[in-house]
Amino acid sequence: MPTVFTYKFDTPVYKGDVSFETGLFINGQFVDGSNNTTIDVVNPTTGKVITSVSEGTPQDVDRAVKAAQQAFDTTYGLNCPGPRRRILLNNLASLLEKNADELAAIEALDNGKAFNMARNADVPMAVECLRYYAGWSDKLGGNVLETTEEQLTYTRHEPIGVVGQIIPWNFPLLMFIWKIGPALATGNTIVLKTSEFTPLSALRMCHLAQEAGFPPGVLNVVTGYGNTVGNAITTHMGIYKVAFTGSTLVGRKVMEAAAKSNLKNITLELGGKSPNIIFDDADLEQAVNWASFGLYFNHGQCCCAGTRIFVQEKIYDEFLKRFIAKSQGVKVGDPFAADTFQGPQVSEIQYNRIMGYIESGKKDGATVHTGGERHGNDGYFIQPTVFSDTRPDMRIVQEEIFGPVGVVIKFKDEDDVLRQSNDSVYGLAAAVFTKDLHRALTTAHKLKAGTVWINCYNQLNAHVPFGGFKQSGIGRELGEYALANYTEVKSIFVNLGLKI
Repeated sequence: MPTVFTYKFDTPVYKGDVSFETGLFINGQFVDGSNNTTIDVVNPTTGKVITSVSEGTPQDVDRAVKAAQQAFDTTYGLNCPGPRRRILLNNLASLLEKNADELAAIEALDNGKAFNMARNADVPMAVECLRYYAGWSDKLGGNVLETTEEQLTYTRHEPIGVVGQIIPWNFPLLMFIWKIGPALATGNTIVLKTSEFTPLSALRMCHLAQEAGFPPGVLNVVTGYGNTVGNAITTHMGIYKVAFTGSTLVGRKVMEAAAKSNLKNITLELGGKSPNIIFDDADLEQAVNWASFGLYFNHGQCCCAGTRIFVQEKIYDEFLKRFIAKSQGVKVGDPFAADTFQGPQVSEIQYNRIMGYIESGKKDGATVHTGGERHGNDGYFIQPTVFSDTRPDMRIVQEEIFGPVGVVIKFKDEDDVLRQSNDSVYGLAAAVFTKDLHRALTTAHKLKAGTVWINCYNQLNAHVPFGGFKQSGIGRELGEYALANYTEVKSIFVNLGLKI
């Protein structure tokens, strides 16, 4: 029988008991994996195991695909009209809202993010996303196209069928919702792999999906490792679409596997090394505040984090002084403390990876102005870290660190900063700070990035598309654009009198 996760929260910000099954969720039931093995789930605040979850295998993916196909053929897809799908998604949104505190606590325990951040950002954004796609469920349609009076020609936007989805560990709940929202709204059935590091919120959401009324087999979650479950999803001949969020390195493997199997349709939301440009006429206080938020939000574990901070030479020294002070004021600590902004990194693996980058920056001759060391003695905490005096070829300038580590770089003028900003294999996001609207817009238009923020950072909305240029991805999440990821366009020709 699958393990039941039971936990008593008794913290300054949340008190309550949780208890739910942590098996694989296949065909509406929680089941053990085919090998009866489990994966330990570690609390990154302490480094200690809090529970275990069932480990999936390729055989379990096959079971899930069969269940999803059966559901698509009988109870979902074209057998479940848009108005009914709208009701189901709205039911799930209401249940998520009702259990907001519990899910935020699960995120804080499992991922390490501050409870208050999860409760006030992740959960409300997840609810918004579900309600947004619920609204689309009964508004999907094709077009009647004029040809001749002897023909009726129209298009239909039909669901693909069984789709595979692979989500990361940095926003476990939110990425789960970003994936399932448009897929369910358009009538697809799902086989989804959570990260082995952070499976708990997705498994809790499976209980809520049952309660919301989704038929068995519509949503299937198989927790496991990338080289087993992830690979099985990307190569399975019964899956014709895969959506992946994660690193560019793994994204390449997903794309290759999808091409070698049945030429799956893919969307990839990958890494970034986003430039944050501070011109000399910017509101300096606001620029410092937003730069800090852009870098340290979610412990720096954010694909669009503003890790390359470009500051115009006239204000460089003053900005750097203020930014160092701001960084030193970031509250690092227990996710369940009311004033914590930055919790631990998600795992020992990630902690070691980030510390490796910090050591690389030191070795290459960059200056550490603050941070650069472990925070505390327990868990996977890293001090907010600011480098300067870097060279463009340094790893800390070119590669995605995915932690609370940023570089501050001086620039001369618009041409100089655009050259440096676009000198990257990535193109996920960017920001521009200036009071000159013309300069803001012309700079934004010339940046090679999928999202550009002006005088702000990390602002996301369910109805606004999100995705990257270059090696930051293929396709878009969110907004109307995401619906196209999960539909096929069929053209219908009706002969009204044409003779041959």
